[in-house]
Amino acid sequence: MEDCHPAGIVHAEHPPDPENTFMLYFLLAIMVLIWAANFVIAKNALEEIPPFALLVIRIWISNLLLLTFFFLKGKHRNYSLQRGDWRWFAWLGFLGVAVNQAGFTVGIHYTTIGHGALIFGLGPVFVLILAVWMKLEKLTLQKWLGLSFAFLGVVLLASEHGFTSESPTLLGDAIILFGVLGFSLYTTFGKKVSARYDTLTLNTFVFIAGLVFVTPMASWQLFQTDWSAVTWKGWIGAFYMASMASVAAYMIFYYALTKISATRLSMLSYLQPVLATALGVLFLGEKITSYLLGSGALILFGVFLAQRGRGKLAVVPPAD
Repeated sequence: MEDCHPAGIVHAEHPPDPENTFMLYFLLAIMVLIWAANFVIAKNALEEIPPFALLVIRIWISNLLLLTFFFLKGKHRNYSLQRGDWRWFAWLGFLGVAVNQAGFTVGIHYTTIGHGALIFGLGPVFVLILAVWMKLEKLTLQKWLGLSFAFLGVVLLASEHGFTSESPTLLGDAIILFGVLGFSLYTTFGKKVSARYDTLTLNTFVFIAGLVFVTPMASWQLFQTDWSAVTWKGWIGAFYMASMASVAAYMIFYYALTKISATRLSMLSYLQPVLATALGVLFLGEKITSYLLGSGALILFGVFLAQRGRGKLAVVPPAD
């Protein structure tokens, strides 16, 4: 079975051995739970640490962990950075770390978990739009209807509190939407180098590049934060976001991409918004409104319709 990726690189899909299938899907279940729980944990951490400061701390911890594993595994002895790939890593670090993780960390500060989780579910739709734009897929009537339903759901979701500067969620929704677009671009262009590097090396270089962009962009808030007021809840939240949502879940995500098609992996996009919203209701007392239910149904149905019968291009973006 041929898997034609957005970057134009063709890979054959190699399904996992039967004895490893259970472990693979067990890891994927953990990944979804990690990213869903990340919404609640981020909300708690943001009560004590401002969003840009939390973003910088998170990226620093992620880099420290990845570099530690990189050297412990001896990757520094035998890796070979191919000519010109540093430009791709810079681009991927900007999109996948600076834009995507800033979009989540800052965006979730200004919106609810329900809103943020549903908008993250739009990732496969953005990848489809990019595939059509790059002339890798044709925009059929079914895909067009799927896109229309999904974006109608976003408009309905954003209209819950009105399209005014006084809306408590509109700014956060827009920032998260920007972050999802960043990860969709990251997923699409990441195929240029993903076939040439192992998972740990790829993530290490991408996060180093992301650190270069995030540090000057967001470090100003580090000096405005009263760190003496940050309790264990804030620090544990920051460490979880770095070690679990950024490092562990990303490693599972890219490991899974080497075992199953991106289309199968993208089906997880239906579980994450539902689970994250449920956790928000359970642990933070967020309310399930008619707007949330209606827009959620439109978005998820639109994503399903847009992906049904298409190639293996769409992937679920990490809610990180």
